[in-house]
Amino acid sequence: MTAGRTVIAELEARARQIRRDILTMIYASQAGHPGGSLSAADIVTALYFHFLRLNPADPSWEERDRFILSKGHACPVWYSCLAERGFFPVEELSTLREIDSRLQGHPDMKRTPGVDITTGSLGQGLSAAIGMALGLRKPDGPRVYVMLGDGELNEGQVWEAAMAAAKFGLDNLIAVVDYNDLQLDGHCSDVMPIEPLADKWRAFNWHVIAVNGHSMEEIVNAFEQALAVREKPAVIIAKTVKGKGVSFMEDDCDWHGKAPGDEEYRKAMEELGVTVPPEELQNIKRRRRNHIHPAPAAVSSGAESARAAGKPASTRDAYGDVLVELGEELPDLVVLEADISKSTRTDRFAARF
Repeated sequence: MTAGRTVIAELEARARQIRRDILTMIYASQAGHPGGSLSAADIVTALYFHFLRLNPADPSWEERDRFILSKGHACPVWYSCLAERGFFPVEELSTLREIDSRLQGHPDMKRTPGVDITTGSLGQGLSAAIGMALGLRKPDGPRVYVMLGDGELNEGQVWEAAMAAAKFGLDNLIAVVDYNDLQLDGHCSDVMPIEPLADKWRAFNWHVIAVNGHSMEEIVNAFEQALAVREKPAVIIAKTVKGKGVSFMEDDCDWHGKAPGDEEYRKAMEELGVTVPPEELQNIKRRRRNHIHPAPAAVSSGAESARAAGKPASTRDAYGDVLVELGEELPDLVVLEADISKSTRTDRFAARF
């Protein structure tokens, strides 16, 4: 390992700050995905503060390395690293998911400095990475790094891309699988098992490295090993824990896409070494309110039997409630879902029928 103990300690400290940023911006927004952001924090920290060749003053520098977050819903970890690296002010993190913010709920290359590809629809990041790697391939040229979620490995496009990367011998491409064994509707091993995962990547002619995704020393060693691979792509399978760093979020599917309340936020920050006094909670909310535009007038959702009349509702809440209403009227109604029942609120139909 070329990185000494001091460097590892610095990266570990950085990762703790990244986790604090993640929780604070999601708490301020009251929306976002803490679980998968926290599980990826050590890996993305190592990339942004030790490996990636970047120039925050010139985000479009042609010789920069590229990073793709295929699991785009985990963008809070990316935004934090970009901000802490200097691509935009750290204070801007409080604008997460505001309607005119540069920090949307999924990465947007047209809005956010340092984001090279818009992601969100799962399964597509590796394909984009291959296109970049092909276009950038030259001696000592830029590298392309892509992070995949384990749940998105259910997507067939991932494996089509894996074949292509091996065919073209893309040794300037490094993939990372954030293997926390939790996707939105449950454990990967229950929803759609992906094992034997390492054997699958090897069968696709990738160089495979398995690590503890929360050991900074192992992460650094893994990237150094991957950078030395020639004539084939490399994949790092990082065993992680969803919600890592916050005890009550760890390995709990419910924290895939849920924001903490006041006391949950304070407790989480205490576990990360920061005491948040009650008055600071109001300051966090006030800083966010200073950016927010007036909300549009409420529009009836058509599901007023499930909500108070005139109360605004999100599209997905209205969708879930109307499905339940239709289920009462249409006994033959069947609802199909693809591992996002909690997000689309179809779990309400499942619970009722």
